[in-house]
Amino acid sequence: MAIELRIDRLILEGLPLSAAQGALVQRAVEQELARLLAEGGLSESWHAGGAAPVVQGGAITLAPGASPAQMGAQIAQSVYSGLGGGKSLPPRRGSGDSGVTQMRR
Repeated sequence: MAIELRIDRLILEGLPLSAAQGALVQRAVEQELARLLAEGGLSESWHAGGAAPVVQGGAITLAPGASPAQMGAQIAQSVYSGLGGGKSLPPRRGSGDSGVTQMRR
């Protein structure tokens, strides 16, 4: 199955990131989301294709000092869930899934 994934705009409100770190987070989101889609698929409702102008993910918890790659992986997991991911997959190793900083949808 061929997957085309493009994130035109990723808004990271409330995160203390530089522009360069924001770009790293976006790249990590794209990579992890592509992995989740390839390995877990999507619900039947997406099989014919489609576009989503907005995807609501749930709240996530970021570990203090989380790297842009860890943030991106957690955001991708939330987005995948919001898309109705085909099956639940564990986060990629090193994605950092604990901490106290809240990020809301």
